[in-house]
Amino acid sequence: MLTELYDAMSKAFPEIEGAIKDSSNPHFKSKYADLTSVVMAIKPALSKHGLFFRQATRITDGGVCVETYICHKSGQEVSCGLFFAPALKQDAQGYGSALTYARRYSLSTAFGVCPEDDDGNAAVQSVRQEPKINQQQFLELQALIEASGADIKVMCDFYKIGGLVDLPASKFAHAKANLEKKVLENAAS
Repeated sequence: MLTELYDAMSKAFPEIEGAIKDSSNPHFKSKYADLTSVVMAIKPALSKHGLFFRQATRITDGGVCVETYICHKSGQEVSCGLFFAPALKQDAQGYGSALTYARRYSLSTAFGVCPEDDDGNAAVQSVRQEPKINQQQFLELQALIEASGADIKVMCDFYKIGGLVDLPASKFAHAKANLEKKVLENAAS
């Protein structure tokens, strides 16, 4: 049983704060919460309740996988599943970028961390009835976001959605075209 772990988690999770947007994306002239901000958002609550996390990483064909574990000082731990991020550039920088991206999103998902001014809840309400993008489209857009350096928060704000998975299927082609354009612009410069 994971009784001690779950008890500590139930006490820590309400204390977890939003991540501060302290990094800049020059392509969209916007700010986003980087990996350090996500860690700083969860660290005080975890420490207070005897919790910590660990992340197992592995290179896979075309990208990296990260598995985040929520751990308790008793030795109990629970996996939060695998998160895959494609490395569009097959070099050290491409894999490093994919790894940082995967670590940040896996950790944010595991602990429910949102950027400090996330107003996605209201936006989600307005698009709830429309069919959403499928998993393949999600992975395709995720890869393009990483390749273009686009800020996912800015993109979500533009489409008035709470997260990329909430993108209406009818907006997929538009989002893909904009991201592909950014990738080409980056390659040209």
